[in-house]
Amino acid sequence: MSLRFIFGRGGSGKTTYCLEEISKEVQSEETSPIILLVPEQYTFESEKRLSKYIEKDPYLRSRVLSFKTLSNIVFSQVGGLTDININSSGRSMMIYKALEGVSEDLKIFSKASTQPGFIGTIADMISEFKQYSITPDALENVAGELQSETLKLKLQDISKIYDSYEKILHENYVDSQDLLASLADKIELCSYFNNAKIYIDEFTGFTPNQYKVIRSLLTKASEVNITLTLDNNLVKTYNKRDVFSRTKFTEEKLKKLCLEAGVKIKPEISLNSKQIKRFNGNLELEHLESNYYSYPYKTYEEETKSICIKEFSNLYSEVEQIAKEIVFLVREEGFRYKDITVATRDLNRYGFLVQSIFNEYEIPNFIDSKKEAKTNPIIVLIISALEMQSRKYNYETMFRYLKSGLIGLSIEDISLIENYVLANGIKGKKWFEEKWNYRLNHKLNDEESEVELEIIEKVNEIKDVIINPIVKLQKKLKGRNKAKDICRYIYEFLIDIDIPETIKNMIDDFKSKNEINLANQYSQVWEIVVDILDQIVEIMGEDFISLDKFIKVISIGFDEYELATVPPSLDQVLVSSVDRMKNPNTKHLYLMGTTDGIFPLISKDDGILNDKDRENLGDSGIEVDIDSKTKTFEEQFLVYRALTSTSQSLTVTYPIADHEGKTLRPSVIISRLKKIFSNIKNESYLNDVEYKSNEEIANNITTKSPIFNELIKSIKDYEEEKKIEDIWLDVYRFYIKDDEYHVRAKNIVEGLNYTNQVKKVESDKIRELYNNKLFSVSRLEKYAQCPFAYFIQYGLKAKERKEFEFTPPDFGTFVHNILDKFSKQLSKDNLDWRDITDEYISEKVEIIVEELVSKIPGYILESSARYKYLAYRLKNMLISAIAIISYQIRKGSFDPTDYEVKFGINEKYPPIKIILDNGEEINLIGQIDRVDTLEEENQKYIRIVDYKSGNKDISLTDVYHGLQLQLLVYLDAILESSKHNGGDINPAAILYFKIDDPIIKTNENKEDESIKEEILKKLKMKGLVLKDSNVIKKMDNTLPDGEKGTSLVVPASINKDGTISKTTSGVNQEEFDILRKYVKQTIKELSEDMLDGDISISPYKTKESSSCDFCSFSSICQFDSTFKDNSYRIINKKSQDEIINKMKGDVE
Repeated sequence: MSLRFIFGRGGSGKTTYCLEEISKEVQSEETSPIILLVPEQYTFESEKRLSKYIEKDPYLRSRVLSFKTLSNIVFSQVGGLTDININSSGRSMMIYKALEGVSEDLKIFSKASTQPGFIGTIADMISEFKQYSITPDALENVAGELQSETLKLKLQDISKIYDSYEKILHENYVDSQDLLASLADKIELCSYFNNAKIYIDEFTGFTPNQYKVIRSLLTKASEVNITLTLDNNLVKTYNKRDVFSRTKFTEEKLKKLCLEAGVKIKPEISLNSKQIKRFNGNLELEHLESNYYSYPYKTYEEETKSICIKEFSNLYSEVEQIAKEIVFLVREEGFRYKDITVATRDLNRYGFLVQSIFNEYEIPNFIDSKKEAKTNPIIVLIISALEMQSRKYNYETMFRYLKSGLIGLSIEDISLIENYVLANGIKGKKWFEEKWNYRLNHKLNDEESEVELEIIEKVNEIKDVIINPIVKLQKKLKGRNKAKDICRYIYEFLIDIDIPETIKNMIDDFKSKNEINLANQYSQVWEIVVDILDQIVEIMGEDFISLDKFIKVISIGFDEYELATVPPSLDQVLVSSVDRMKNPNTKHLYLMGTTDGIFPLISKDDGILNDKDRENLGDSGIEVDIDSKTKTFEEQFLVYRALTSTSQSLTVTYPIADHEGKTLRPSVIISRLKKIFSNIKNESYLNDVEYKSNEEIANNITTKSPIFNELIKSIKDYEEEKKIEDIWLDVYRFYIKDDEYHVRAKNIVEGLNYTNQVKKVESDKIRELYNNKLFSVSRLEKYAQCPFAYFIQYGLKAKERKEFEFTPPDFGTFVHNILDKFSKQLSKDNLDWRDITDEYISEKVEIIVEELVSKIPGYILESSARYKYLAYRLKNMLISAIAIISYQIRKGSFDPTDYEVKFGINEKYPPIKIILDNGEEINLIGQIDRVDTLEEENQKYIRIVDYKSGNKDISLTDVYHGLQLQLLVYLDAILESSKHNGGDINPAAILYFKIDDPIIKTNENKEDESIKEEILKKLKMKGLVLKDSNVIKKMDNTLPDGEKGTSLVVPASINKDGTISKTTSGVNQEEFDILRKYVKQTIKELSEDMLDGDISISPYKTKESSSCDFCSFSSICQFDSTFKDNSYRIINKKSQDEIINKMKGDVE
């Protein structure tokens, strides 16, 4: 029975010393075991190294163990595993059950206990207490002695939860943490360790339970050897600020333990010497090891060759440069990938980036991290299936389930049903209807087509495949269920949808593609699912549990699982977190992300027990884990280990900004290195490196993918008439001959002349696309906005995905239908707009709205409380708007004579015919919301009124550019039609009326009449009126004679002398004629351009807006005003006189 320390600084060869001794020992005639005991994460690497040292082990004496595998050996030999072993996942689920039993008794954690993450936090706390052999009673006892009331309440609450957990646990189970606690006693009974030789390596410290195990091993084994990274010649006593503080503390604790157990301490082995074995005579690395934590330090004056600092603008350029250097190390200098380690303190930030860039550079790599099991599609599918009922089969839950990729449906089928579900707002009970007959279109007057019926039939087939197994599961889950029954239902459901076979096929597929890690992950996940279900059955199988609580329990269980990854090959770059880094082959180390606060990491004081709490517990004789300040000091040891873990070179890198562009500062490591090495190599990559000569370019060629990207950049430079080197022509020739890159290389040259501008479409093809020569005026306005957008929407019939919502166009259609029906109801009731009362308006609108709401396909305005309220708002808005319309008509002499006036085939008015220059005829169709007429003294006037839901006014600038044609076209059509029929009608106005129920800012002193006047001002019609004071007064007879007046009906004002005010928005008779002629000419020109196949990407832009602002097709045209040949048609606003004069010039 003896203990021997093996001391040595970083790189001194402690592990090698142990392995060499073991290799000699196994050759002897003895048969007692030789054990190498290492931390769990180092077992794989240690087994590899040991196998290299031992050629023969005739008695199979040598073995690499962790404390976990050691306990398995002991308990399998002496017994003690009759109870069911609960792992961290089972512990968390059991704590949830325990917490439910004491939640009402908690004082300080009563609210926190219901928050996400609390279970994990309290589980970690209980795990820590178990490691330090602290019982619930011990916590309760110490709580009564404390001065701090907050800490007292904390400990009492924790004690209640802990005690409740222990009572449930000890019914039939054993916590894996407790195994270590009882392991020490069991070792006494285990013969396996009799006369064993034990080497304990790679530890810096131990928990109290581990110390107990070591004590038992000391009494059984013939010799226990423990390696500690420590310069025993320099560090004589424990000082928590010293870099070796942790290992010095461990040494003193072990010596005390030997003294208590009566175990002999043999003379130590000290491997500290002037030359560190790992560094092989590398003076720079030796100087770094001996001086980094020396005060005062010695300065290394020579220029460094083995140590380098590199600064980068961002994380991407940092990782990419490392990748380039690795390629050169392997290709040019003959190193193996396994000789290189890339380490960081923040693997979460760097892991994905490193993997993607290293894969691009064809660098085999192993990211030494674990992935959360809960993100795996299998677990996502299970949770989604369970949540469907409580989340009322909403879109998110259903399609999270469907998009798991595990239910046997193609992406096309899922997309089809997804579009249908979104368009119809399907959720809840609708999923269980026998057949869906919801329409694909939701407009009031749409009719079902044959194609639509076929799609609906296909959707129903897909729905049945989805819903049948879900129906079976949900029927089982109804009512009260025991936890074990729910577990059985889940398993049956997974079998029902063939998950085991699906997973098997996926694993086979991953293996065939050499994606070994993914294959391993999916293998683990199925085992995790089965294990979780088994543990729930064991822990709470007989308990009745609601589905919501079951979901919480199983989610807590899944949260604790991580998917382990195993290195798929031997020769690969290890990418690791600094605290897990273990690669004895490391010849070149890249220490990346060395920024302030990240490495060394500043520990946060944010646990259940803060630093002050831990200090108080220590003062009361309760030993717990170290506080955040001590952890920060111990981080220095991690820095030391990292800097001394390479044998040939060290490159320390840092970015000055993160992925969001936030500034990062270099770590204290950087400044320390610069002090110790006065001439350290310090390279900056803040600007892109340009290789100017052929030789430089050749020397920096790495692998196919990144160099191909460089080739693209060079060709682009060539296109911009920048000088490029001849070597790029050779590079291009290489890719053009390469099977993998041939097509892409060819596309580069073709891309030199690429422009997103499009050619004209052949005239016959464009006519075929547009089907007939019937065009609406509103569509021509869209063509004027951008020919390409028009072509995509109406030529190629591209549509946005429909969703179940009431859109602005739906609102417009709804409002127009109600106003049309109300107008017809007036005629039916033989009433005039001037006769109706507010009561009549309210009554009729109520009936019409109710009728139309029930007719909208999909019943969207009845589908939810929100939409029902919207229908209520729309009704009130229309009541207010119709009351204003009635007022406007009452105040004038114009009478509404027609509503929803249509131009088209078989309509009241024929299509508007436009003869093109080639003799071709096109027909314009459209609809006028309302036509008002005035007959007086052998003169007839008409007023066109268009209802709008938004603010709209006539802009003559827009008219000039073809963006606003409708009202003038309709006016011209009616005037021309009347002329053909022998009549003579004059234009009086073209106006927009806004449908609204405006909110008026007021105060309690404002009278009702004043408020009404404000409303009338806001809803006054906008547009153009005939500049004729008599006609204007016929539109608003409240305008006084001999006084200045402004109309509350139309956009006009009259001066005292009876003349038209300059503020009036209007034109005279001649100008109306010019406008009509110009609009006809514009329609003709737009039609000719359209039929000529002009689909140019030519959006307009004004000071306020552009046609690109709300365009759905920007991803198709890729318009960018900074690109060649991409420019807006700039429209500058002109005065009315300027526009009229320009139009006059154009039509004459």
